[in-house]
Amino acid sequence: MESVIRKAGKEDLSNLREFLERANLGTDGVNEDSIGCFLLLEDEEGTLRGTLGMEAYADFGLLRSLVVTPGQAEKEIFVLFDQMVQLAKEKGMQSLFLATNKGTALPFFELMGFQKIGRGDLPQQFYGSKHIRHVLNVDNSLFLKFSL
Repeated sequence: MESVIRKAGKEDLSNLREFLERANLGTDGVNEDSIGCFLLLEDEEGTLRGTLGMEAYADFGLLRSLVVTPGQAEKEIFVLFDQMVQLAKEKGMQSLFLATNKGTALPFFELMGFQKIGRGDLPQQFYGSKHIRHVLNVDNSLFLKFSL
């Protein structure tokens, strides 16, 4: 089965929000202004099988909303991240950051080239993000950085 990764458009907003809600993720900030910072992984029938989004802050991007349906190949997840790196470069960003409370995901992100950082190493602009404020209140939250 051949998958396609593409940048989301305004016509994808409703489908993306439903996909994220089914995965029990918040959809705050997923709107017409931010939709161009989301990538969609679709199967050959056009069914949404995964997504990765980014909150854009001038020189930095905050990754969010990584969701893939069970059975997606690891290779597709790597390609999704690679395409997001390309999108961030196109937008002139210097670094990508992510927050997680799943320590078991750390080896995967390190394999992708992310490095663990402390809370104090986050760009000041991120503290306006509902996502970051939520993650800061989770006891076992981790932050990672990828330099472009």
